Amino acid sequence: MMEGSPAAEAAPGGGAPQGAPHGAPHGAPQGAPHGAPHPAIELSRRARFEVLGAILLALLLGALDQTIVGTALPRIVTDLKGNDLYTWAVTIYLLTSTISVPFYGKLSDFFGRKPLLLFGITVFLVGSALSGLSQTMEQLILFRGIQGIGAGSLFPISLAVIGDLFTPAERGKYQGLFGAVFGLSALVGPALGGLITDNVGWHWIFFVNLPIGLLSLAVVARVLPSIRRPHGGLNLDWLGGLVFVAGMIPLLVGLTNKQSAEWTEPQVGGLVALGLALLAVFLFIESRVKEPIVPLDLWRDRTYAGSLVATFFASIGFFAAVIFLPRYYQVVLGESATASGYALMPLLIGVIVSSIASGQIVARSGKYKVLLLGAMTLLGIGSFLFTNLAATAAMPTIWLWQLVLGIGIGPTLAVFTIVIQNAVPFSKLGVATSNLTFFRQIGGTVGLSIAGSLFGTQLTNLLPERLVANGIPQQFVDLLQGPGGVAFDLNRLVGVGTDLGAAILANVPEQAKPIVEPLIPSIVTSIYEAISFAIGSVFWLGVGAAAIGFVGVLVIRELPLRTSLGPVPARPVEAEAGVRAEAAAGLAAPAASAAPAPAGTAE
Repeated sequence: MMEGSPAAEAAPGGGAPQGAPHGAPHGAPQGAPHGAPHPAIELSRRARFEVLGAILLALLLGALDQTIVGTALPRIVTDLKGNDLYTWAVTIYLLTSTISVPFYGKLSDFFGRKPLLLFGITVFLVGSALSGLSQTMEQLILFRGIQGIGAGSLFPISLAVIGDLFTPAERGKYQGLFGAVFGLSALVGPALGGLITDNVGWHWIFFVNLPIGLLSLAVVARVLPSIRRPHGGLNLDWLGGLVFVAGMIPLLVGLTNKQSAEWTEPQVGGLVALGLALLAVFLFIESRVKEPIVPLDLWRDRTYAGSLVATFFASIGFFAAVIFLPRYYQVVLGESATASGYALMPLLIGVIVSSIASGQIVARSGKYKVLLLGAMTLLGIGSFLFTNLAATAAMPTIWLWQLVLGIGIGPTLAVFTIVIQNAVPFSKLGVATSNLTFFRQIGGTVGLSIAGSLFGTQLTNLLPERLVANGIPQQFVDLLQGPGGVAFDLNRLVGVGTDLGAAILANVPEQAKPIVEPLIPSIVTSIYEAISFAIGSVFWLGVGAAAIGFVGVLVIRELPLRTSLGPVPARPVEAEAGVRAEAAAGLAAPAASAAPAPAGTAE
């Protein structure tokens, strides 16, 4: 049982506790020094850092999965012959984890953080085991969806717990650690994914989650306190949730279908229109219900609104780089999965260093707006540099581009959480944190769908251009792209570990081989050039996203970081009588003048 006690209950309306001295810090119990830092849940220093370690371990579990899969994905889709579903292996994970985030946030406010986090980790591990056993691309997508349902609990609940433990002024010191964990997973994940894929098999990139997850379960179960905050009956917006899910699925399916169809076709434009219409209905429902999944009134605060918009668009640039750069290294440059993971080191070092540094800067200076404006600028510059990607690009040049992009991404992972949690009333910290995670995830989901569609379209358009530019006669280009042009099947073009020239020649009629064989080197060069340019075109999406994110940061107000918090709306009742008596004695003085809190339940 962890030692500690809850903070005094806030007065109705989110003000200072009743009876508190005038001008006392919001949420500070009487008897505390004026202006002293005061978290929502009071724990000993050792207990707080044990909780922090458990939370970081849970975050590592989810973050590692995102990066370890990215490097191995080219090999997976080649083995499962599912390149037309390439982005769905990632998009479905982001989709299910995004959809589940608001529900986890709502349920954790009612049942407590601990049981929901344990449930999420368990579901994640089940999905990991099934993903490793997948025999088809369709099975992999289904099981990755199950993984995402579990992963949806990891980020919002973890960040909400940290919001309970540390005041906004303190969080800067520790938010950098969250960025470091994410960066560490991004640094170790690609190399680990490549090492496992090359030496053991891609199935084990999912099985490796199991020992980490079991360790996380054990630590969270032992260390993390569970505080139930009953506010009456559970009032979940089921209708809004169902409409939201019903809207997001056709929207993302339509965007993904754009890779092989046109906007005017029902499976693209029709599904996108249906999804947008249902999301409009969702917003109408949210404006009417008592307890919405996404509280629209928070959007009246420009700091909250600007932070979510900026986070949404920053995610687009990050996920495009992590998913499409391994494809460039493995397909165009012929690198192994391990080597392609190491090739991302400059990007990931930039993310780690800038994330930790930005958290420390905010903690020491209390300023964050100029820092975020600089981050968005570097994100845009880094994305623009990658629009010049070519098959012949010098490796040191690409490393420099990665470093610039990484330095731009890092602060967006650490600082926006501080900004959001500092801007909203403490009573809405959980839902605000969940919404931040939601918009970060949905940005990645939408960005990957659009990026995958853009990549497929550009590759189709660029192939004939590059073939003609490299001296292939137009009649051969038309022949190879005709009904019998199986050599240009997208699965063969961007697969890894195959001899592209031999694969093309094997699909040429025997009588035509003497004519086509001398052209094979030029055809292969054209294909790699087209893939490089198509990947480069994806980064124009990051340029536009960074520009919009910059505008989002501009509208943010630079609010002073609070050194105190309003407390949680319930006091935990310890299981052991001795601990309960000790906690009651410690709270006797402040409780005498504070408003009474309803009893809660602690494990």
